[in-house]
Amino acid sequence: MAVELQRIHHVAYRCIDAKETVEFYQRVLNMDFVLAIAEDKVPSTKEPDPYMHLFMDAGGGNILAFFELPNSPAMGRDENTPQWVQHIAFEVKDMAALLEAKELAEAEGLDVIGPTNHGIFKSIYFFDPNGHRLELAANTRTAEQMKELHDVAPLMLEEWSRTKKAPRHAAWLHEID
Repeated sequence: MAVELQRIHHVAYRCIDAKETVEFYQRVLNMDFVLAIAEDKVPSTKEPDPYMHLFMDAGGGNILAFFELPNSPAMGRDENTPQWVQHIAFEVKDMAALLEAKELAEAEGLDVIGPTNHGIFKSIYFFDPNGHRLELAANTRTAEQMKELHDVAPLMLEEWSRTKKAPRHAAWLHEID
């Protein structure tokens, strides 16, 4: 018997301040604050460690969750991983929505990078109050492009595994201006 996943139930990150985090995601990304769970003990380990667990509606049945952990050491990040690697990417309807989101984020005083053209989508980047990098992406792809990328993915992975150099099968993605 194989596991049959339905979807991601939620993805959880740590936050510095629960209230500030909820307000940021409501204001900047128009997310609904779905629910909060707070306990003095961790349910799975029974460890005494008070926490606030927040659930935000990211659209399409997707939930983005956060934990505020006041008794834990200060929040940090993996210093061995470049800041651009770990991020949360959200899809927006189209380019007009992406540009509108950029204006809103800039009006909040956020430093926004982009739009960046990834060949099959364009995206903008900025950071939330916790230091999590966020990406908003608008698809620009065609069915033919997606089929081509799907078809070459195994070849690219095999070449990467042998050489640790970027295969050129899909170089066209970033050669488009």
